[in-house]
Amino acid sequence: MIQPSTLVKISSMRPIEILLVEDNPGDVRLTQEALGEAKVRNNLAVAKDGVEALAYLRREPPFEAAARPDLILLDLNLPRKDGREVLAEIKADADLRRLPVVVLTTSSAEKDVLESYNLYANCYITKPVDLDQFVRIVSSIEDFWLTIVKLPQ
Repeated sequence: MIQPSTLVKISSMRPIEILLVEDNPGDVRLTQEALGEAKVRNNLAVAKDGVEALAYLRREPPFEAAARPDLILLDLNLPRKDGREVLAEIKADADLRRLPVVVLTTSSAEKDVLESYNLYANCYITKPVDLDQFVRIVSSIEDFWLTIVKLPQ
């Protein structure tokens, strides 16, 4: 259990930077709402496809001033460049490979789970279809990755 003094210390730090790579506006909105109620201050950037996500991470135009994310929430089924390709490129890039990537997708196929871990995903979570469960999942991601885990600077 996190002690109150720990929460004060965490909340006084800089906001946690999160990149959400998601093409479904409804899932973006739900994630924003769930993270908006978070115990930890965070800034959420959204990329609507894999090409945009990689441009953001590499600080290519128009993302030259983009903050480096502390955590990436990555959907697998994306337009232009799918999440598997994005994950492979992140983990092959010496500047990006240490960024934790949580695959957050509708697929529960064993093939996708295995492939994601083979591409060095840090975590694989299947999005629930139930609204309340989705909010609980995002909250649990926030609790684990932003409160418990020590992220690299």
